[in-house]
Amino acid sequence: MTAIVVDHRKGKAGPGPAEPPPGDDAPLYEARRKIYPQSVSGTYRRVRWIVLLVTLGIYYLLPFVRWDRGPNAPDQAVLIDLPARRFYFFFIEIWPQEIYFFTGLLILASMALFLMNALAGRVWCGYLCPQTVWTDLFLAIERLCEGDRRERMLRDSHPLTAGGVARKSAKHTLWLITAWWTGGAWVLYFADAPTLVVELATGEAPLIAYAAIATLTFTTYSLAGLMREQVCLYMCPWPRIQAALTDEDALNVTYRVDRGEPRGSLKKAAALRAAGQPAGDCIDCGQCVAVCPTGVDIRDGASLGCIQCGLCIDACDTVMRRVGQPERLIAYDTDLNIQRRLRGEPEQFRLIRPRTILYSAIIVLVGAIMVYALAVRSPVGVAVQHDRNPVAVILSDGEVRNGYALRLVNKAAVETTFLVSVAGPAGARLDIVGGTLEEGGAVSVTVGPDQTRELRALVTAAPLPGKDTSAPIVFRAVDAVTGITAAVDDTFRMP
Repeated sequence: MTAIVVDHRKGKAGPGPAEPPPGDDAPLYEARRKIYPQSVSGTYRRVRWIVLLVTLGIYYLLPFVRWDRGPNAPDQAVLIDLPARRFYFFFIEIWPQEIYFFTGLLILASMALFLMNALAGRVWCGYLCPQTVWTDLFLAIERLCEGDRRERMLRDSHPLTAGGVARKSAKHTLWLITAWWTGGAWVLYFADAPTLVVELATGEAPLIAYAAIATLTFTTYSLAGLMREQVCLYMCPWPRIQAALTDEDALNVTYRVDRGEPRGSLKKAAALRAAGQPAGDCIDCGQCVAVCPTGVDIRDGASLGCIQCGLCIDACDTVMRRVGQPERLIAYDTDLNIQRRLRGEPEQFRLIRPRTILYSAIIVLVGAIMVYALAVRSPVGVAVQHDRNPVAVILSDGEVRNGYALRLVNKAAVETTFLVSVAGPAGARLDIVGGTLEEGGAVSVTVGPDQTRELRALVTAAPLPGKDTSAPIVFRAVDAVTGITAAVDDTFRMP
């Protein structure tokens, strides 16, 4: 049996299968539909403004904050000093050997992200993600230059005029300035900010600084100004990842269908109620869609494009107040609560549950370990590496000598003298090229402030007894002033 089907692409009718294969006519690529987000006011909009001002204020101004670390140390509060291989964060100084602190920070960041997702879905995307924050700023600039949603849509639907060119030119100029300052602020974290600003202005800054600013200017302008929601929908992997991490108790921006349906205009709803038929509170005004920065209709249910920013909540609350209905037709809620209300049961919010407890416990544990490690870490360090060829040398008097590469670390801001000694085979003697032999067999070595020094160390001892081919040996470095000690183990070997 055949049925008549219409080919919508050609406008022709003809015989065909009763049910064409699903997706047979689905396009492989969907052209972008330009979105014109409308401005809105309300609780969540204010929260987003506060987050935007705080985060961007920190990002743009933090490089200029000073922090006194004493002599011979930079006074920039936050500095990534690549030439000196140091990371400074106020009173904390991280050395390359302390990469485990960055590992701890990554663990804390990931667990915090998981915890936010378990509590309120993509709340990170809606409020704290850099793409969201800068896009919000660029949208504000666009409204300032071209007007709100209706004005922009009206102008774009007509041929471009001189006034339109001026408005768009002003918008893109401000976008480029903002993007340029974003890239400029980033490079200020890698050098003394006031000095680098002067060098950038006079053309004396390193070429890499100009290249970094140009790259970040281009990416910020493109991602926040031109691509916008495309980044969230197609480029960002987090929406796909978080879907596997969420659960039915996580709060998400939700259209409460138990209250909103069946939707219809005010007149239609009034007529239905007058006839004794059910009518929902949703008047199908479309404001929730108009304010959404990604163009999502929250009434269609969970969507990959919803970044949980809550702007649709503010828009819907405004409409509900105007029509005399209770607020929060759209709210942070769960599908479970919708089902509970339909059954006449009370709402249930389970913020404290096994996964939130687990994430919080990991954050507390890792944070405590990092704080403890920072509190007990020593300003003195020592490392040693045994020579590989030759492993050992027999001297003319029968004694055995081993060679080592010795590295002393001085994390203090002042020059430090170390007393280096060894403990190992009986009668072992230490000699350091460039050091001074002191009484008791220790060798004194001076290391500059906030520096490391690599030295050639030779250990001489009598042959090991019996058939032993190696013996443990300990290098110990003691700060001559403070008495702080660092030690490292190695081996003394026979030829």
